[in-house]
This record gives sequence, structure tokens and C-alpha cells, in this order.
Amino acid sequence: MKKLVLAAALTAAASTAYAGNLEEPVVEAPVVVEETQGSSQGILLPLILLVVVAAAVAAS
Repeated sequence: MKKLVLAAALTAAASTAYAGNLEEPVVEAPVVVEETQGSSQGILLPLILLVVVAAAVAAS
């Protein structure tokens, strides 16, 4: 019985000795993924406006 108590005491002492450390935790920066867009996305609206203006000029 004494050996069991001694083993439990040593196990408890050993587990608390390694419970923590003084180093700061390493926190990784979050990964930011930007979606790529085609270059034709920005020119679509001006082309539609140009077609509308050309149609208005041709109609008058």
C-alpha cells in the first residue's frame, strides 16, 4: 500500500512539473485568400454604356 501511495505522489509531482512553461504561445497569422477576377469584369459596364449611347445617337 505504501508503494501505491508513493507511486501516486511521484506521478502527481511529475505531471505538475511539466504542466506549463514560461514561453509565449505561438499564434499563427490567419491566411487571407483573395479571389482573383478576370480583367474583363471592369470593362463590361463601360462597353454596355457605349453601346447604349451609340444606339441613342444612331436613333436620333
